[in-house]
Amino acid sequence: MEAVLFDMDGLLVDSEKIWFRVETEVMERLGGEWGATHQENMVGGSMSATVAYMLRVSGGSAAPEAVERWMLEGMISRLAGGVELMPGAAELLAGVHGEGMATALVTSSARSIAEACLRSIGRHHFDHVVTGDDVARTKPDPEPYLTAARLLGVDPARCVALEDSPNGVTSATAAGCRVVAVPSVLPIPGAPGRLVVGSLHEVDVEVLRSLSAGVR
Repeated sequence: MEAVLFDMDGLLVDSEKIWFRVETEVMERLGGEWGATHQENMVGGSMSATVAYMLRVSGGSAAPEAVERWMLEGMISRLAGGVELMPGAAELLAGVHGEGMATALVTSSARSIAEACLRSIGRHHFDHVVTGDDVARTKPDPEPYLTAARLLGVDPARCVALEDSPNGVTSATAAGCRVVAVPSVLPIPGAPGRLVVGSLHEVDVEVLRSLSAGVR
């Protein structure tokens, strides 16, 4: 194992509930409604895909750029006071950092949202940060994870990625990474090269090494 690659929303930080509140408010502004099924359709996706979906479902006439601005403003204002880390995230990050392993944060969120969350997570935990602003194709395309591996100078096949959504798992798997899945909003089935756990409390460096070596 040469590197550990972390998703952000729903994996390291408990931000999916914040996204849900902001999406609900934006949909009300567009004259529509937002529910759990809508969030399930969008979890782990890009901002542009979410905005297009919201406009289609609501029938709203706002410009996509305006809707994206409402989303970003809503998220950043709520993240200003910090965001709660997911169970086991702090311990795993500290363990990986203590081993001196190469790391990257790989998120579909905009860089401004990632930077806001990093104030709670700790920027020092990551050698590189890849956001939705840094790639042409976001998850479930493999580009985000291939970009992270390239920046780190490692083979994706020697990386373990940690994800919470089907889109993220598809992206990491397509890039050639082994995957630890911690399902949040949607279930994720087990598969070869994939370990599914209930929380990050079940994951440590030895678990990651075992998965990378094909033991799990």
